[in-house]
Amino acid sequence: MSLNVRALGEGPPVLLLHGFTGSARTWDDLIDAWSSGHRCIAPDLLGHGGSEAPVDPARYALERQAAELAELLRLLDAVPATLVGYSMGARLALVLALEHPAQVQRLILESPSAGIADGVARAERRVRDEALARDLEQGGLEAFVDRWEAQPLFASHASMPRGRRQRLRAERLRHDAAGMAASLRGAGQGAMRPLHDRLGHIDVPTLVIAGERDGMGRERASVVVAAIPGARLEVVPGAGHTPHLEDPEAFLRLADAFLRPADPMLHHLSH
Repeated sequence: MSLNVRALGEGPPVLLLHGFTGSARTWDDLIDAWSSGHRCIAPDLLGHGGSEAPVDPARYALERQAAELAELLRLLDAVPATLVGYSMGARLALVLALEHPAQVQRLILESPSAGIADGVARAERRVRDEALARDLEQGGLEAFVDRWEAQPLFASHASMPRGRRQRLRAERLRHDAAGMAASLRGAGQGAMRPLHDRLGHIDVPTLVIAGERDGMGRERASVVVAAIPGARLEVVPGAGHTPHLEDPEAFLRLADAFLRPADPMLHHLSH
């Protein structure tokens, strides 16, 4: 597999995993803030940005991507790493933590989901993901991005600075339509094996971040927090599904406070 990886800084390793339609560039603010004290490793995930974009959905299975990311961490001598994942990247981080626990030191999960437990609802989601994939293939990337950005899920982006919204759109338009479609089919929530009954096996400090205006996202985040021993939920006021973009200062404050404790008592409290 060929992955485009942005790596910057020195110190404890942090692996940054973006969401669907994102890329390594989504973490620019975080990398700028952290690269003086952390080794930031931000790949474009499979089918995104400058990485390989195979058309076979099986290549995008989260378990397979997690194994490849675990190998990437080993190749970069970046084990164990703190994983920071947003949305699809948070689901991938959970799989990586479950399948390759020795690679993972801590988890910061933004707007995560453990998958769709109900089989009927999961099948319905697969149908919706397939329809989106066909839209991508038939209508092209720009028309798809127009529809993607118009979702109520991203209504809170209207309050973001214009320049940041423009950069986000440009980032989305740099992708390969076939790779995006295959990602939907292979790594979407409809294709994902639910993790609810396995989350109790995660035994690393875990911070979960959600936006106040993302009702469904907060519910999913609460399910993840309840299942992981010692996990903590922080809600960013006024933010929607993407707190790291909508209020990067608040996201950084929460993440920094979580990463900072070296005091054994603070570490104990994090559990």
